[in-house]
Amino acid sequence: MKNMLVTGGYGFIGTNFIQYLLEESDYGGRIINVDNLTYAANPQNLAHLARRFSDRYVFIHANICSRETMAEVFDRFHIDTICHFAAESHVDRSIVQPDAFMHTNILGTFTLLELARERKARIELFHHISTDEVFGSLGDEGYFDEQTAYKPNSPYSASKAASDHLVRAYHTTYGIPVTISTCSNNYGPYQFPEKLIPLMIINARDYKPLPVYGDGRNVRDWLFVLDHCTAIWRIMKQGKRGETYAIGGNNELENIALVEMICDIVDERKRETARGPRQELITFVADRPGHDRRYAIDATKIRTHLNWKPMESFQTGIRKTVTWYLENRQWIDHIQSGEYQRWIETNYTRRGEV
Repeated sequence: MKNMLVTGGYGFIGTNFIQYLLEESDYGGRIINVDNLTYAANPQNLAHLARRFSDRYVFIHANICSRETMAEVFDRFHIDTICHFAAESHVDRSIVQPDAFMHTNILGTFTLLELARERKARIELFHHISTDEVFGSLGDEGYFDEQTAYKPNSPYSASKAASDHLVRAYHTTYGIPVTISTCSNNYGPYQFPEKLIPLMIINARDYKPLPVYGDGRNVRDWLFVLDHCTAIWRIMKQGKRGETYAIGGNNELENIALVEMICDIVDERKRETARGPRQELITFVADRPGHDRRYAIDATKIRTHLNWKPMESFQTGIRKTVTWYLENRQWIDHIQSGEYQRWIETNYTRRGEV
């Protein structure tokens, strides 16, 4: 793995993964980060690393659906490994505008697989990052694992399910060395502010309403993003080709309990007794269509086969996350003001430049 293509490296998980590879892992090769710089991408996330690791890190502004551009990337940088994060990922947006999800998540994955197939002799691995949402919704008991049947309930999860099937098919049909990981909900630094945890932290900080869908009893299994990154790298190095690995944080929590916990931590950090406890800001709103009731992952396979387990409990991880958002107000304000998009438009005007 000398020349690794990381797609979507300026998104939330991609940013953390590149940072982990360069600063903490044993990876010694080069990273080529391809990102189309859509609304949730922020090049400034990795600006400090681009300077420090200028001999091992390259950024290319490109759309993974552009076969011509991506072929040039594959050949110019002698790509031998692909770690594929790039995806439209926000469920609410997929309900309103599903076409973008079909285009990026399905066609984009197909384009990369075709380019890998054409260069099969030098491809060491195509690792595809998926989600537990492809499995649908759980009842009060049971867990998702690698044998769970697919039953996606949103345009987002359906598009990810389709891309999973493509990756598996290219391994079976063409012999492309692949691994797939399905993960539970990630949280941590650099997550776009529209997502549940950063939204609640930011609103609680500013004493704004905290909107909670339905009755707040939907359950998610939370995974700290750095734990996810270590799991991905473990799979890429040691995972059996053609296999899927489920990555979970073993942190099931109802949404309402999560929001209450965030309120309490922000209250501790920013004491404003005159304004009352932040739990009073919780506001229940109409549930979204097709809202899955519960997700939970059984991570036995990766734990027993690859000796991986998460290092953060939710109690430790959420405190680190709240602290990061409270201490990085400039990063948040930069995104919410639209300044970072104007900065992108100024600095990256030639789409597809290689």
